[in-house]
Amino acid sequence: MLTGRWLTGGRVYPQIAARVRERIQSGEFPPGTALPSEAELCRTFGVARNTVRRGLAILEDEGLLVSAPSKGRVVAGTGAATPYLYQSIAARLREQIAQGHLAPGAGLPSEAELRRRFAASRNTVRQALALLEQEGLIVARHGRGRFVRVRNADGETSWDV
Repeated sequence: MLTGRWLTGGRVYPQIAARVRERIQSGEFPPGTALPSEAELCRTFGVARNTVRRGLAILEDEGLLVSAPSKGRVVAGTGAATPYLYQSIAARLREQIAQGHLAPGAGLPSEAELRRRFAASRNTVRQALALLEQEGLIVARHGRGRFVRVRNADGETSWDV
């Protein structure tokens, strides 16, 4: 948690940027970690949300922060950011396909089973499956489910599942 005296005076947002920058440079917020919420920063600095946003915008312009949907502002850098859950699900399924645990033509677990297995929402599971479909690893058959794509002897994708 950021602590310190409340900021006062004109043009407070550069002071917010300076304090957050110090904490990033000191390693308190390493690359890949999310900053506290805007509401928390407002309480910490005793300022309005718009003031916090203007201060963080300075750090975004400097390339120290990036905005990530549903994660807020994340410290940029070489640290590995935590992947979204749908990316993790897709990676696990991709790995199972590559290792042959899910053979060509094999049916994938149902959306309901994947939701239970990964403790994820239906939309998250569907995002993961859509990603694998875009990569050409799986194919959906209306009313039958999703299957690992079959490749013929020439290595080309066969649509027959």
